[in-house]
Amino acid sequence: MRGAGLQGAFLRKMWRLGSTRQDRRATPAPDLVNRDFTAGEPDRLWVADATRIVCGEGVFWLAAVRDAFSNRIVGWKRSDRCDTELVLGALEYAVWTRDVRDGQLVHNSDRGSTYTAIRFANRLADNGIAQSMGSVGDSYDNALMGNFFSNLKTELVYRNSWRTREDAENALFAYIDGWYNTQRIQKKLGWRSPDEYEASYHHQVPAGTR
Repeated sequence: MRGAGLQGAFLRKMWRLGSTRQDRRATPAPDLVNRDFTAGEPDRLWVADATRIVCGEGVFWLAAVRDAFSNRIVGWKRSDRCDTELVLGALEYAVWTRDVRDGQLVHNSDRGSTYTAIRFANRLADNGIAQSMGSVGDSYDNALMGNFFSNLKTELVYRNSWRTREDAENALFAYIDGWYNTQRIQKKLGWRSPDEYEASYHHQVPAGTR
């Protein structure tokens, strides 16, 4: 590879820096997942997190929500700040586009202050979504989102340099909605993309029988 001027994709060490800021005054939600990131149907378990990305204008944040059944990114949002508005935006995107049924969905995240915020908990409750949180400082408790961010940074972020946040957001849209959900095959999904995996499920299980 070196002789051909090629280099393998890899995860930079800087990505491993923690970004969670805990509000010690907040009461965290119980852990309803216990590291079991499996689901028998779509919209039964969502996992969520946020990560830093750098461009020419500086650092910005990406919050995302992932469905554990198909690994599909069902909601995401970019912002200059990692605050409650950021994670609420990703949640609203997911609720708007998915089949959320009262009392059937669990939302799992870390104990960061953005997720322990009362406004965020209330929005989950408004949609009949149960809130779950893993333990503090344990990457395994949100490994499914960590896996997505690892792929995103290895396959997109570390291979590009964007002048503006708008340029970066356009690239994120093309990667998430134009590539990852629709075309990127995964071994766990039987070498299908998230959209293909869900389409196969819906074909086998008619809507009236779920």
